[in-house]
Amino acid sequence: MSPVDRAENVVYATHGLVEALLEFAREAEPESVTIGLAVTPAGELEVAGRSAPEPNLPPETPVFTHCYFPEAGQSVSTVFGMDLGTPAGQTHGRFVSHPQGKLELTRTDDLHEVVFVAVPPWEPESLAAFSRDGTRRSLERLAGAPPAEFIE
Repeated sequence: MSPVDRAENVVYATHGLVEALLEFAREAEPESVTIGLAVTPAGELEVAGRSAPEPNLPPETPVFTHCYFPEAGQSVSTVFGMDLGTPAGQTHGRFVSHPQGKLELTRTDDLHEVVFVAVPPWEPESLAAFSRDGTRRSLERLAGAPPAEFIE
């Protein structure tokens, strides 16, 4: 499941994820932050507690919905140099903040298939999505949320 809709080169993300990413960037400033992102198929999104995919969006369309908190597994990462806070193979994208930079992909950014970049003033308009080659992609925000997950 590719997180970029090839027909339109559109990247989809939930409003909630966008707001959370901008808040992480705002709180980390003047430092930058890097966060792994995962997707949920549009057909599994919930609106007001019930499954309700976006109109005119195929149910298999990947929508960025989850982030892996940058602090998770940090002490182990420091000792062993391994990122244990993010499950292997579970990130489809990456978020990076550029507190003093431009709204563009840089050579030092982690090059996932999709990279979200944000700059001050940390508003939705100061967030963009890029492919790994630096091409800016159209970013559409959706109202849905991923289904609730429970630990048994």
